[in-house]
Amino acid sequence: MTSEDIGLPIPITVFTGFLGAGKTSVILSLLPRLPKDYKVVLLKNEFGDIEVDSQLAKQSSLAAVSEILNGCMCCVLVGQMKTALLEIREKFRPDRIIIECSGSAFPATLAFQIRELERETEGDLKLDAILTVIDAENFSGYEDTSPTAKMQASYTDLIIINKWEHVTERALDILIDHLNTLNDLTPKIKCEGRNGVDPALIFGLDSKLFLEPAQLAVSHHDEVETVTVARRPPHHTHAGHGDACSCADGGDPREEATDAGMATDGGEVRDPGSLARATLEEALLQLSKEVVWRVKGFVSVEGEKYILNWAFGRYDLTPLSPDGGTEKRGQLRLTVMGERGEVRRAARKFAEAVHAELY
Repeated sequence: MTSEDIGLPIPITVFTGFLGAGKTSVILSLLPRLPKDYKVVLLKNEFGDIEVDSQLAKQSSLAAVSEILNGCMCCVLVGQMKTALLEIREKFRPDRIIIECSGSAFPATLAFQIRELERETEGDLKLDAILTVIDAENFSGYEDTSPTAKMQASYTDLIIINKWEHVTERALDILIDHLNTLNDLTPKIKCEGRNGVDPALIFGLDSKLFLEPAQLAVSHHDEVETVTVARRPPHHTHAGHGDACSCADGGDPREEATDAGMATDGGEVRDPGSLARATLEEALLQLSKEVVWRVKGFVSVEGEKYILNWAFGRYDLTPLSPDGGTEKRGQLRLTVMGERGEVRRAARKFAEAVHAELY
């Protein structure tokens, strides 16, 4: 029985959290723990123009994934968020809508817009909870330079502590003490590793946050700068195979591929646009966690297409389903996110390391 069958309002759960905190992983871990007939639609707000996390989500049991790209929906894209929520209601009538915010989103302005929709839809769309995912390993670092991170931890119905298994027990105690200084009344729970969190703990909270307009007296800090790193496979042919050859000296393309860090197989070029794994790993190791906070996108490694998610020194390569990518085979296209005024220089060095260009 769905919300439509019994006339129940559609609850909206909002996930906030700084870049790389693990919001997508927590959301996807919830889905296997829900009833089979429970219909969830995910509305994502991405940085840049790469629909990376949405490709991950589409490989899950979500009823649908809607995307808002190239901006933050708590400020410049507010109208798009409201339109998307109304379209989801009309097209899917889900049991729940989950909103995954960009890393720089302020919870207050998002909640205000959803409260407005509550009134406009006469309670048919309803804010259930604002949840903040905290990266236990890196929060103390990015919180120093990000008023947004403090705001997300301060105005929330529940704090979800992620990646706590990567820190010592003492470091975790210090983190919780610090979170209590920011927000001593809000419950704090730890993720259960890959199992995430129990849906019963985070659904049905019936948020009382941001009921009064006075709570919305905050300003948006444009803290995050994004840069695109991209490379297309070279069009390399020799005499008798076309006119695109640029090797006047008749050099061996296998040697060039190896020199450029491209993947080879028994001396043959496996994919002229594919990176060797060692080349990618070395480039990622050179990134500064203080300046670069997140890298995500599509990359071909050893001839296979992957979704790359890098955050504060840790990364995952998730195989992309054959029908999942809109990018051509062999392309590298990544969004690099980090400290405004500093990230472009770091991204340029990274681009050089993976033989790509900066956009």
